[in-house]
Amino acid sequence: MRAIPAFALGGALLLAGCGAREPAPPPALARIEQARPADARLAQAYERSCLACHTRPESGAPLTGHAAAWAPRLAKGMPALQRSVAQGLGGMPAQGLCPDCTPADVEQLILFMSHAL
Repeated sequence: MRAIPAFALGGALLLAGCGAREPAPPPALARIEQARPADARLAQAYERSCLACHTRPESGAPLTGHAAAWAPRLAKGMPALQRSVAQGLGGMPAQGLCPDCTPADVEQLILFMSHAL
C-alpha cells in the first residue's frame, strides 16, 4: 500500500515541474545583427535608432528576435509600450532616438523586434 502514495507523490512532483520552464535563450547574435524590417524606411529607422541597443545583450534592452524577452512587455499592451518609447524607459531615451518615428512606426518596429528569429 505504501507504493501507491509514493507513486502519487512522485507523479505530482513531476507534474509540478511542467509549468516551471526556463526562458528560451536568445537567438544567435549573428542573426540578431543581420535582421532588418522588410520595409526600407523602417529598416533605416531601425538601423539608426534601435539596432545599437536591441542587438547588444549588455545594453539590458530586449534583444531583437528574442520573443521570450519581449513577451512580458507585449503583455502590457501596445499603448503601454508606445508610452514607454515616447517617454523613455531605463536607458532608452525619449522616442527611442527616433524623433521622426510616428506611433505607427514605433508599433511596427516593436512588432518586428519582438518576433522570434
